[in-house]
Amino acid sequence: MLDETTRYRLLKLLESHPELSQRQIQHALGISLGKLNYCLTALIEKGVLKANNFRNSQNKLAYMYLLTPAGVEERARVTVQYLKCKTQEYERLHAVLE
Repeated sequence: MLDETTRYRLLKLLESHPELSQRQIQHALGISLGKLNYCLTALIEKGVLKANNFRNSQNKLAYMYLLTPAGVEERARVTVQYLKCKTQEYERLHAVLE
């Protein structure tokens, strides 16, 4: 369920905005809340993400999603894979257009 593009976009988003709520992340990625929850749980279990509890100004329980050192490595690996995939896609389209 967690394809490379979704993994790339999720890790990139969380690295720059760890304070986002699940609903905000879901809207930014254009995926369902259930899929996002599944993906976050899988990344936490894998040790890529750490979810820290904190209380916001309205006193509601919230989470901050932080990349672990393994998560930073995973994000770098996924970025390389994503760029390779996009480069191959570009080359295929370029060949078709020629």
